[in-house]
This record gives sequence, C-alpha cells and structure tokens, in this order.
Amino acid sequence: MREPRCFPATGYPPLLPTLSTLPMAKLYFYFSAMNAGKTTTLLQSAYNYRERGMRPLILTPQFDTRRDDASVASRIGLSAAALRFQREDDLAARVRADIASRGVLHCVLVDEAQFLTRAQVWQLSDVVDALHIPVLCYGLRTDFRGELFEGSQYLLAWADELTEIKTICHSGKKATMVLRVDEQGRALREGPQVQIGGNERYVSVSRAEYKKVMQGDGRIEPLQPSLPIR
Repeated sequence: MREPRCFPATGYPPLLPTLSTLPMAKLYFYFSAMNAGKTTTLLQSAYNYRERGMRPLILTPQFDTRRDDASVASRIGLSAAALRFQREDDLAARVRADIASRGVLHCVLVDEAQFLTRAQVWQLSDVVDALHIPVLCYGLRTDFRGELFEGSQYLLAWADELTEIKTICHSGKKATMVLRVDEQGRALREGPQVQIGGNERYVSVSRAEYKKVMQGDGRIEPLQPSLPIR
C-alpha cells in the first residue's frame, strides 16, 4: 500500500513554485509633459542594466522617415543604439527575434511610447507575461489638445506601475499640459496630433496656464525654451 503524501500546511507539494519564486516582470509606464527628461531616464536605466552585465533592448518608433540613424538621444547629449519599429510591427515577435539572434535579454525599454498602437501595448504585455521580461515605457500622456495619445491611453489602462516624471511650468507650478507653438510664439488650437517636418515647437505648462493661453490670444509669456518636433 502506497504511503500517503504529506504536504506542508499550505497545501502545496514541496518545492512547488509559488508567486514568490516566479519572475516578477512588470509593464511600467513613465509619463510626463515635454522636456521632463524621459529619454535621459531611459538611457540611465539602460546604462544601469549594462553596468550589471545585463542586456537591455531599446525600441523607438520610426514615425519620421527622414531620420536614418537607429538611436535615441536626450537633450543633454546622451545617446544609445535602438531598434526602430513601425506601427504595423508585432513587438512581441520583434523581441523574440532579437532573443533568437542575440541571446538572453533582461529588459525592454520603449522611447516615445505615446506613439504605440493599442495592439503594440498588448504585445508588450505579452513580453512581460509570457517571456517574463520587464518592459519600461517612456512617453507623453497627452497631446497639445489635452487629449490622450493612443499608446498612452492603453499604457495607463494596462501597465502594472505608473510613474509621473515631473517638470515645471514657467509659472512655477507643475507642468502637466503641452502647447504647440508657431514661429510667432502663439499656441495652436487645431492640427493633426502628430506633425512631421513643420516649424512648430512645444512648451510644457500647468493646466491653469494652458487654460489662460487657450482662452486668450494664444500668446505665451514668457516663452520658455522648447523642442522642435522630430
């Protein structure tokens, strides 16, 4: 007669994997207004992984076909090689292909994550859940009209952890909104969400300042330094 098996009080057989012993990869979304240092933070994270002998993969959207370099760069001069992707690309498949060709991968970092599609955000969640690789996404939350980008919308809905990277308005308040500004320094109220090749610039402001500008003549005073669209 076979002896009865005695399990611990938890009811699990010895050495049965539990949540505490499984990889705890997560989908992270770091969001902010313009010029808050999102790309700098991404590059620092990539450096930290490499410093520990781990391999990160940086992904960046190819929304401006005039750019030939496959890299990401911050305003303070830091840069790193990146893998560019199109809106129709399956990002989980791209990650699996990278692992097949280059070996073990420890982290995926996504720059300009606001330009992800709904499907691509879901694919990145598959990288976390099926491959147990953490995915760190960095991007804007809203556009110049105060509306969510597609990628940001679904990252806010599906990410395991949300972190705001803070920056300030010229008024001294926290900047949470973005203004699109023309060459004359006036805020634009209409236009496509993504504008490629124009002379527009972007300024991060508080919600109160955003309302003030939009309800007035569109003039921003004082006009702070800002970045041209890529």
